[in-house]
Amino acid sequence: MEVVKNHAASRRLALLAATSVLGLAFAGAAQAQSLLTVGTTTDVVNFNPLVGNSKTDTWVTNLMYPRLMQMHDDGTTSALVATDWGYSEDGLTAWFEIRGDMTWSDGTPLTAADIAYTVTVVKAESLGNLAAKLGGMEAVNAVSDTRVEFTLRSPDAIFLDYIGFWMPIVPSHVFPETGVKDFANDANWVSAGPFVMTGFERGQRYSFVKVENYPLVENGSAHVDELEYRVFPDLNAQALALRAGELDVIANPIPPAIGRTLATAPGISLVEVPSLGWAHLQYNLSRDMLDELAVRQALAHAVDYDAIRAIALQGLGTSTNSSVISPALAFWADPDAQEYAFDPALSRQILEDAGYTDANGDGFYDGLTFSVIYDQAAGEVANWVQIVKDSSAEAGIRIELSGMERNTYLQRARDRDFDLYAGSWGVMEAPPSYMPLIFRANGNINYGNINDPVIEEMLDRLVTAPTPDAARPIAHEIARYAAENVYDNVLYYQTFQFAYNSDNWEGVVPQPSDLLSIINPLSLASIKPVN
Repeated sequence: MEVVKNHAASRRLALLAATSVLGLAFAGAAQAQSLLTVGTTTDVVNFNPLVGNSKTDTWVTNLMYPRLMQMHDDGTTSALVATDWGYSEDGLTAWFEIRGDMTWSDGTPLTAADIAYTVTVVKAESLGNLAAKLGGMEAVNAVSDTRVEFTLRSPDAIFLDYIGFWMPIVPSHVFPETGVKDFANDANWVSAGPFVMTGFERGQRYSFVKVENYPLVENGSAHVDELEYRVFPDLNAQALALRAGELDVIANPIPPAIGRTLATAPGISLVEVPSLGWAHLQYNLSRDMLDELAVRQALAHAVDYDAIRAIALQGLGTSTNSSVISPALAFWADPDAQEYAFDPALSRQILEDAGYTDANGDGFYDGLTFSVIYDQAAGEVANWVQIVKDSSAEAGIRIELSGMERNTYLQRARDRDFDLYAGSWGVMEAPPSYMPLIFRANGNINYGNINDPVIEEMLDRLVTAPTPDAARPIAHEIARYAAENVYDNVLYYQTFQFAYNSDNWEGVVPQPSDLLSIINPLSLASIKPVN
């Protein structure tokens, strides 16, 4: 991870030369920096961390509901609330040992019973993507305040890693015994994170105060007294506020064009973190013509991948070789994966061989018009969908762009209401965890409506592999089969840039992906005023 700094040295010299009265004024201003402001472009949709799905939902609830493990740049995990974990010799029992010094903000101890409760309600009510991973779990028991055990139907080599990173722990004494899916959790919050929410105004702000006991950081609690997420209309507005000193941290990834302007701005630092997910074009197989392999192949060969990475990403994107396994995952990566070739002539040949014609001679094949939905606030995506539109036109395929507000876009994706979906996944760290979600017929994020018995059989073998070493070749088999059938067109994995005011703040703790970056709980608890 790289940090690029541009400090305003001249302003500091001026402060040092100021009168004692000005010095006192500066000291007072520094003391007032116990309020840290973080910018986002969208409101929270759901305050319930077991239901919420948007990035802002995750950023906000992460500050109150901790996880057992943390994630590193190569997709591996390490201890956070958990101190130790493992499996029985037959692989049918899994367990976590947790810290004994954590409490909820109302003074109630955080114990293994909270973990057992969280797992139980997620499975019982099929909450979110996590529920799919719990299908192979038969029982969970808190055998002591600091130990929780899981009984599995069959060995699952990455069960603990997945639960450890993806599951937020919620307070069993606050959340209901049943009906958790409908629990709004929009008032009277209780937190075991570094901050607890005190209130919010939609479209404006989400306010927090620090909790006194957060032993996951060296200080034992956050350095700042208050934190506020502020909602901005777009990233340009955030960048202007950051430069004007009206905002301290930008939570959203910085597009390359804005990054270039911030890189030379006094007092602002850019932090680069790797993505553990990837950007992609998802084809909806339930739509006419997109259910034809020839059409999906033609679309895949009509994308100028190099132009997207060089122009839209300004060199901050790296090829995944058209694989759903990112090369950033050193253990899982497939060295033999190859990227689709950009070849509009080949696309035209494929379509003509499949019987498509251009009867009116307008340069586009009859009927091959598709709409692509995307988040209009995601600057780099808005740039590369235009490249896709232009390069597809060379292949005789008409693409219509449909940018929309993020929460509307996410709902359209969940409803499978699109032809093509342009977007990205934040963290795809272990294929046995995410491949069933994106490829099974009933997968929670199978936005492409894939329904293929061949891939289902492969997935059955993948999720029951006893060790990661046994799972890896099966994951490669699935990724290659998906690429051959163009079930997803993965374009790149990205190096993200994030910005903060480094004249006033220091101590950021970068973590991979745009879900964590510099606004993960450990980072926001560690940030402190300069001097």
